[in-house]
Amino acid sequence: MYQKIIKPLLFRFDPEGVHHFTYSAIKWMHYLPGVGALLRTLFRVQHPKLERKVFGLHFPNPVGLAAGFDKDAKLYKELSNFGFGFIEIGTVTPKPQGGNPKKRLFRLQEDTALINRMGFNNKGVLAAAARLKKNTSVIIGGNIGKNKVTPNAEATADYLKCFDALFEVVDYFVVNVSSPNTPNLRALQDKAPLTALLNTLQERNASYPKRKPILLKIAPDLTNEQLTDIIEIVKTTSIDGVIATNTTLSRKGLQSKHKNETGGLSGRPLTQRSTEVIRFLAKKSNKAFPIIGVGGIHTAADALEKLQAGADLVQLYTGFIYEGPGVIRRILLKIAK
Repeated sequence: MYQKIIKPLLFRFDPEGVHHFTYSAIKWMHYLPGVGALLRTLFRVQHPKLERKVFGLHFPNPVGLAAGFDKDAKLYKELSNFGFGFIEIGTVTPKPQGGNPKKRLFRLQEDTALINRMGFNNKGVLAAAARLKKNTSVIIGGNIGKNKVTPNAEATADYLKCFDALFEVVDYFVVNVSSPNTPNLRALQDKAPLTALLNTLQERNASYPKRKPILLKIAPDLTNEQLTDIIEIVKTTSIDGVIATNTTLSRKGLQSKHKNETGGLSGRPLTQRSTEVIRFLAKKSNKAFPIIGVGGIHTAADALEKLQAGADLVQLYTGFIYEGPGVIRRILLKIAK
């Protein structure tokens, strides 16, 4: 039904408008009695083989929703009914910001991909934290970033503000220094500033009675030398893991008319590269830390490939949009077998 009716209809309209429409539709659907239970029956898969314990947390299954879909933590409960084992909210920033000028989201249907230059549009970390106080059952990751107007020299303060605001309401943190859509943000991936940022967050983490896992989200465009630096940084700072990968700046092999739009590319063209990064990190580090694999997962085979390459968990975003919610169930059934 999704592939034959819903997707062709939705794909006739502006992608950002469709995102907001779909978001609202899912929200309003859940006001109808029994809808949540029906969705859980249709999509959720429960099996002992799916359960995972990663960085001290128990996950009911290894398939999560990547950051970007539920930026402001308004829909995490409803989205969990589609079978996700965990939801990552954000990226959130200390102050609300509107993001980059529209149009800023593009479908590349010939490439089964998206290009976005959203620019961390969100209502601010305090608004998200207030909504997450109502959470009782969904495993939540908090993806944190800096405001566009904050210079890199002062970025650490922004990350600390987000960290403190979310500490009591998320299960793990993701430090996002790899989005291509905030000017100069990726410069924070350089070894010295990144080590300093993560060490500062770890010091703040240790000041709480019980620390929370901290993960680093990296770009797929890093060289092997830079990835080796990431492995060393993870060891030096004792953070808990890596998310590989964010969107890419590469446009290799694209066919769509939107291929030259600026922004981060996600979807099918990222499948191979994100898996290569996962495999490199896992092999080079001798699997010294957990990895969440994300990038171009559209089928159960894609998810299994990333798990076999060394990922402990996986996340979807563009694949969820192109394939529909049924892809989650298909992946989980395949993993369970």
